[in-house]
Amino acid sequence: MKKQQPQISEDKILEASWELLGEEGLEKFSLRRLADRLGIQAPSLYWYFQSKQDLYQRLANQASKIILEEFHAEGGWKEQLAELAVTVKNVLSRYPCSTQLMMMTLPHEPDIIRFTNRLLLCVESTPLEQEQKLQVVTTLVNYVFYFVLDKYQHERNVAMIVKEHGEEALPGEGMIRLLDAMGEADAGLFRRMFSKGIYELMGTDAAFEFGLKLILLGIEQVIQEQENGVL
Repeated sequence: MKKQQPQISEDKILEASWELLGEEGLEKFSLRRLADRLGIQAPSLYWYFQSKQDLYQRLANQASKIILEEFHAEGGWKEQLAELAVTVKNVLSRYPCSTQLMMMTLPHEPDIIRFTNRLLLCVESTPLEQEQKLQVVTTLVNYVFYFVLDKYQHERNVAMIVKEHGEEALPGEGMIRLLDAMGEADAGLFRRMFSKGIYELMGTDAAFEFGLKLILLGIEQVIQEQENGVL
């Protein structure tokens, strides 16, 4: 007798995957856990995905699709890159582990390809060489990915410390005592910045915008040098 396709949709599987990733992270994610969440047998998932990697590809493709839907291209190359970078950050921040999935998967899905192509279109009007344009978008995307991933990991680390040891275990007076015990040459500047709460700015929108500004100004400088025949 021919097996019947399970009564569940691909959209429902993707939705449950995001929920599970948000609760347990990528390291604990498995098709068996996903099937339990959906109330089905694990083999039923293979009607829709050939493997866990195939599911990861589809999740990354969905994230790319949402980025494209929310991105509104206006202005010149600098405005477009800035808007796209903010859009990527906002979307990836809403979908747990999406940054890791984007970094783990190859551009073998249509919306991942469209996303990459849209990035390249932002700088197509510039006088940069083709390989330079690719380097521009790669550098920008790597910055956004790292920023979102670093913030995500920091929040998970803090949550884990609080869960296991309570809020009193978080860096605070103990860190100040450690820094005070170290010499000026080894920790002086770090101590002063930490004491003023500067490190609390890391992961904020202001920090992201400043880093983005540095990258865009660097690209602009390269373009000006290209136009002036310096390169």
